[in-house]
This record gives sequence, C-alpha cells and structure tokens, in this order.
Amino acid sequence: MTSAGREILKWVAVLLMTGDHAAKLLYGGYVPVVSELGRIAFPVFALVMAYNLAQPGADVSKSVKRLAMWGLIAQPVYAWAFDVMLPVNVLLSFALAAACVLCAQNRRWWLVVLAIPMPLLVDYQWAGIVLVTVWWWLFATRRVDSHFWLGAAAFAPLCFYNGNAWALLALPVMALGQVELQVPRTRWAFYGYYVAHIGLLAIIS
Repeated sequence: MTSAGREILKWVAVLLMTGDHAAKLLYGGYVPVVSELGRIAFPVFALVMAYNLAQPGADVSKSVKRLAMWGLIAQPVYAWAFDVMLPVNVLLSFALAAACVLCAQNRRWWLVVLAIPMPLLVDYQWAGIVLVTVWWWLFATRRVDSHFWLGAAAFAPLCFYNGNAWALLALPVMALGQVELQVPRTRWAFYGYYVAHIGLLAIIS
C-alpha cells in the first residue's frame, strides 16, 4: 500500500463509520445501505493498521500507548452517547490488537494466552483481534498473495459477529490502497474526530 492509499482508505472508513454511528444515534439504529456499508469501516481500519504495524521499524509499543490513550479519552463520551459501559470503544479494541501483535513480535506467547479473556471487554471482541493479527502476519511475512485464503478466512469471525457478510466488501475496497497521489498525512486528526463526532451526534440526538 502507498502512503497516500492508506490515508485515503482511512478517511473512506471514517466516512462509513460516521454514517453508521449517525444511523445508530439519530435514526433508531438502522438506515438501509448506510448501516450495511458501516460494516466495512472496521475491517478497513484493521487492515491499514495491520499494514502499518508490519512495516520495518514500526514502533508497535508506541502505537499501543497512543491507541490506549485516545481510547481512554474517548470512553466517557462513547459511554454517554451509546449508553453502554461494555464493550468499550473501538480504539481500545485496536489497542488490544496492537498489544497482541507486540507480544507475537517478541514471542511472548504466554502473555497472549493470559489476554484471551480480555477481548470480551472490547468492541468486536476476538473477531477484531484475529483480523488484525492475521493480516499483520501476512503483511510482515509478505505472504498476502500466497496465503490470501488465510486473510479471507480471518473475516469469518467478524462476519459471524456482525451477523452478515458485508465486511467482506472491505477486500475490494482495499484496492484504493494502491493509489499514487499527493495526500497529506494526518497523524492525530482521526483520533480527535472520533471523539468529537460521537459527542456531536450524542448532543444532536
């Protein structure tokens, strides 16, 4: 994936996520097409994050800390907006997934075993962790083409969690990751947007 392609994918996922959250908070939980397309957002974010974590020199520990920090900042707003304490917001899901990648990277398998119950506390649960870690391994070992079947199979728990197969549309959408354009990188904008859009939707509702 190109740098520009990853940025485009991230903001496509942001748009789909925003529509899904608006449907939940403003329209009783479901809007035809908008809600279905919302199922694409998480896997797009997951694959982009997996690719970033798999890059040589990637500081996975720093990613865990950044995701956990913003997840904790977002949690009070998320709990207020959706009137739920558990599972916690998706940034903490990604923080846990990145932590599992870090453990695998350092071959600390015993920590992964100890963390087995923890996905119960986060959004997308084990389905999200599996998707990120499998695709991280594929990207890190450069086996996406030869083991694409494994990457596709990693979507099965997510489809089961969602109760539909709309998440699979993330695979063709990932073709946008090859785009060659001059697109500015936004390191922190997404995190601020995540917190702000949930709060704004909650106020409107």
